[in-house]
Amino acid sequence: MRGLYALKPWYTRQLDGVVRWAVLRSVSPDVFTWLGVLSAAAAGVAIAVGWWFLVLVLLAGRLAGANLDGAVARARGVSRPWGFVVNEVGDRLSDLLMFAGLAVLLGRVQGTAGLVFVLVAAVCATLPTVASLAGAGAGAPRLNGGPFGKTERCLAVVLLVAAPGLSPILLPIMIGMSLATAGTRLRELRRLLA
Repeated sequence: MRGLYALKPWYTRQLDGVVRWAVLRSVSPDVFTWLGVLSAAAAGVAIAVGWWFLVLVLLAGRLAGANLDGAVARARGVSRPWGFVVNEVGDRLSDLLMFAGLAVLLGRVQGTAGLVFVLVAAVCATLPTVASLAGAGAGAPRLNGGPFGKTERCLAVVLLVAAPGLSPILLPIMIGMSLATAGTRLRELRRLLA
């Protein structure tokens, strides 16, 4: 199961003009990583104040940055191990900023219970990546996708900002699907590393 990650090739094609522009101007892939992080930081603020449409636009920018860094690195032939590290740090920081905004919003709207629920969801949402990076450290390929990856997290956050009252439904789904994604990746890693 690849989830919405299956749309990545389509999204990459939509960004092809930016990739060509970056290649012609020798723009570092890291620029796009940090633009994605800045977009996530702005999204965190928009999430905290409940501006769902701006959140949608900014999280699309966050995903574009996360997509462009690798696409530009491959197109320029400058992929490197440190770029992998920068990409992963940028992705984790972007997730933290997004969840921080959600914690502020639901903490304000629902009190301590909303805040705690978001923190549990944030921890669970990191587990698929922990599994993937642990596998990569053991020599397996870096796994992405699954029933609930980065794109699904962003979509769930947009829905939560648009309708915070759905949090008793959406946050358990986010938690359960994140755990299922981590389990799926761990099973695949076990198979690959056997």
